[in-house]
Amino acid sequence: MSEASRPVPGEGELVVVTVKTVKQNGAYVELDEFKGVEGFIFIGEIASGWVKNIRAFVREGQRLICKVMRTRKDGSSLELSLKSVSEERRRDRLQEWKNEQRAHQLLKVLGEKVGWSAEEIQSSGDELSDAFGGLYAAFEEAAMTPGSLEDAGFEGEWLAEFIEISVENIIPPFVEIRGIFTLSINALNGVEIIRNALVAAEEFSAPEEEIEVSCHYNGAPEYRIELKAPDFKTAESLWENATKATLDHVRNAGGEAVALRE
Repeated sequence: MSEASRPVPGEGELVVVTVKTVKQNGAYVELDEFKGVEGFIFIGEIASGWVKNIRAFVREGQRLICKVMRTRKDGSSLELSLKSVSEERRRDRLQEWKNEQRAHQLLKVLGEKVGWSAEEIQSSGDELSDAFGGLYAAFEEAAMTPGSLEDAGFEGEWLAEFIEISVENIIPPFVEIRGIFTLSINALNGVEIIRNALVAAEEFSAPEEEIEVSCHYNGAPEYRIELKAPDFKTAESLWENATKATLDHVRNAGGEAVALRE
C-alpha cells in the first residue's frame, strides 16, 4: 500500500508537516502526506530546554519533520515531537519527501505523453510505489536498470517513455556500502592502534570526488564503516582499499582484524 493511501502514520514514524497555527502552548500542523490528518506539537516537544518564545522555533506555513509520539483513537490527530528528530534524519526525510514530490510530477508528465486519465496516473503511481517501495525508487531503478520494470511484472508501450523520462531526469543516488570491523589487539597502546587503523580508512575520503568514508564505534570489538561513492565501480574499489588499510594496520601490529560487509 502506498503511503498516500494509508489512513495515518505509525508511532515512531517521521512525518512531513506544515504549520497551520502557532499557540502559546504549542503548534497545530497538517500532515502533508496524509490527507485530513492533523497533529499537535506541544511546546515541550518543540526544542530541548526551556522555550521562552515558541515563535523563535516555528512559524505558520513552515514545513517541518516531526516524529509521531501518539495517535488518538479516532486517528484524526497525532501528538508530535520536533525535538526528537536529529538534523541528519530531518535532512534525509525532507529530501525523501522532495524526491517523491518530483516523482509524482514526472509521472504526470508521462501520463500526459501516453494519454492516461487522472485515475490511470493515480493507479499506476500506486502500483509502482508498491512494487519498488516508493515512486521515486521506481524512477531510480528504471534509470539505473532499464529492465527492472519488466522484471517486476510491468508491461506496455508506456515503459519506453517511463525509462526515457527516468534517464533524463533522475540522477542515481550515491552508492553506499556498509560493513562491520571486528578489531582486537592485546597491547598497552591497543586503543591508539585501533584508532589509527580507522583513521587509515577515513583518509580515503575525497570530498572533491564525492567520496566519503566514516567509521563509528558500535561497541568493542565492533566498529561500523560507511562508504559513499558516486558509482558502483568506485564504491567497490573504495571498500577494498579502505578495509585493507584498516585490517593491515591492526594485523601488522600483532592484532586480529576482520571486515564483514553488510
